[in-house]
Amino acid sequence: MTETTATAAARAAELLKTHRDSIDRLDAILVFTLAERFKHTQAVGALKAQHDLPPSDPAREASQIARLEELAAQADLDPAFAKKFLNFVIQEVIRHHKQHQS
Repeated sequence: MTETTATAAARAAELLKTHRDSIDRLDAILVFTLAERFKHTQAVGALKAQHDLPPSDPAREASQIARLEELAAQADLDPAFAKKFLNFVIQEVIRHHKQHQS
């Protein structure tokens, strides 16, 4: 390996570590943000159960999906991915809401 190749490889390894450190921080932010979000949706589920409201609100869900797709487009994130992600989260929230009603 030449000195130039070794230097380039070391620089690449340094950049890789920097990116991975950022990814690790962002993963932590995502987990804590989801935890906070679910604390609020748990409270919503309890209120819905207390007032005999349905666990699902299709109009709200559609509005949220449209809003998230717009935010994704603004953030240069694939809106289809954002929609899939939010649909997954919504289904989990509905599952929790149904548990409150049992």
